[in-house]
Amino acid sequence: MKKSILSLAFVLASIGSQAGGLVTNTNQNAAFLRNFAQEGQYGEITAIYANPAGGAFLRKGWHLSLNNQVAIQERDILTSYPLFQYNTKDPKAEHKFDGDAQALVIPSFTFSYNWDRWSISAHFAVGGGGGKCEFDNGLGSFETLYATSIYGMFSQQGALPIYGGYNIGRSYMRGSNYFYGLQVGGTYKILDNLSAFVGIRGVYATANYNGFVSGVTYNILNPVTGQATKAYADADLSLNCDQHGFGVTPILGIDWKINDHWNVSAKYEFKTRIRLKNSTSIYAGDNLAPVLVGNPVMNKFKDGDEIKEDIPGILAIGAQYSPIKSLKIGASYHWYQDSEASKFEDLQQYNHDSHEVLAGIEWRTGKWITVSGSWQKTMYNVDDEGMSDVSFNLSSNSMGLGMRIHCTKDVNVDFSYMKTFYQDRTVTTALAPGLNKTDTYHRTNDVIGMAVNMSF
Repeated sequence: MKKSILSLAFVLASIGSQAGGLVTNTNQNAAFLRNFAQEGQYGEITAIYANPAGGAFLRKGWHLSLNNQVAIQERDILTSYPLFQYNTKDPKAEHKFDGDAQALVIPSFTFSYNWDRWSISAHFAVGGGGGKCEFDNGLGSFETLYATSIYGMFSQQGALPIYGGYNIGRSYMRGSNYFYGLQVGGTYKILDNLSAFVGIRGVYATANYNGFVSGVTYNILNPVTGQATKAYADADLSLNCDQHGFGVTPILGIDWKINDHWNVSAKYEFKTRIRLKNSTSIYAGDNLAPVLVGNPVMNKFKDGDEIKEDIPGILAIGAQYSPIKSLKIGASYHWYQDSEASKFEDLQQYNHDSHEVLAGIEWRTGKWITVSGSWQKTMYNVDDEGMSDVSFNLSSNSMGLGMRIHCTKDVNVDFSYMKTFYQDRTVTTALAPGLNKTDTYHRTNDVIGMAVNMSF
């Protein structure tokens, strides 16, 4: 039983192993939600994050964009494991674990001041994480450990098949993660149609992971008499860990306004080195406390330690074509260098680089309204060993739509919506000879955004 609880502690520790790595937020404002292909846009305050060099083509003066997004996501895992049949409350081999992730306030702002051939800009947003996920009935990894432990108890006594079952009184998992980024930089018009950007982003990372298992009961049947006895294990465990860290991202950008119809740009964000410092409290039952102290599986959450959690370097390129003044057609490409971003215990070896292709279209229908729609394909390349029910990423297709209302010459408002369609993935893990666990991962994602953009 102690071995199982130690394994559970390791599962708890792994929840943050990839937080902020593969999932780097590019939806930095409401304008992105309605038109993903932002890299090719220029002369727009809302495009400063995607194409900072394009900010050189804003007119002289001050420009400001204030944004908020609301994101609602579900993360469901269907776990199949033969020993789940010995769960006295739910004796099926397949159990579903539902997770709810939501962020009702995801703020961002962008600022720029332009004069002559120069401009300075600043951008603040949640560049990674951005919410919390709760599993009110725990995770399949938790139950798998307890189901396996009763199997091991009886197999050691030679009393197979198993006579009896198990029950977990309460199991819970919650994780939250926010990577706040403040970007500042300067843009210079090298030529009337060519500009360059140099900037830097400071990233403050904060996370909390909390989980517990309590009230474990084993119902044991005497195979001869048929009488049942209850065995209670001193197996309660709770873990609470706060993590904090800081990193710096150098950024370079260039924009070429070829003519009145074509614009192209490129941006490179260097890898961000981040080390998260742990502040951890652990409670374990009397029989567990001596075993947990100093055990290597607890290294991820060891109080006072620093954990590697780099943000990958990103190359983003884009183009925009305007056949007529009122119509814009754009395309972008993102390359995330995940394999070079260091993680705890070198887990980046299972993360191969991610790629995205994006396309969008905008049409100003008249004096007051611009409508837009877009598509994005995100392609992750993660080995099975890099997938678990506490850290999984699924390739996806996203659709975005929305409108911009031009209130005055200097003020407009964005309303937008994004829907993501994830590709389910099934991973089978061998836990013991003849015992395999199969997890099918499923996600849903809906985001709405609103922004006020102004020049003065």
